[in-house]
Amino acid sequence: MKQLYVSFLLIFSLLLYAETATAQISHTATSTTASYKEVPIEGLSIYPNPASGQKVYITTKDNKPKIVEIYNVLGKNILSANLAGNELNISSLDPGVYIMKIQEGRSSATRKLVVR
Repeated sequence: MKQLYVSFLLIFSLLLYAETATAQISHTATSTTASYKEVPIEGLSIYPNPASGQKVYITTKDNKPKIVEIYNVLGKNILSANLAGNELNISSLDPGVYIMKIQEGRSSATRKLVVR
């Protein structure tokens, strides 16, 4: 009888916690997507991707100076750089998946970067 009671409490607690967590995630996703608008960068090209060397090249139609920010999957800023050319040194990055935010003038883009 005691095991049945403990099992019931455990299942009830898990169901209650799962419902609360789902509501929080749903609310966060809604507020994030509603406030974000990106003006695309024309002719954006990032290569090589996946990257296995120490450099990544970022080219655009206008080739204006760029602000590049690289974040890990937890959202922590790992690397920030102002590029006058098209070459970005990524030698400080460990192998993994990163999010790259590029800003050129008033335009911006977000891309995935894989480092091997």
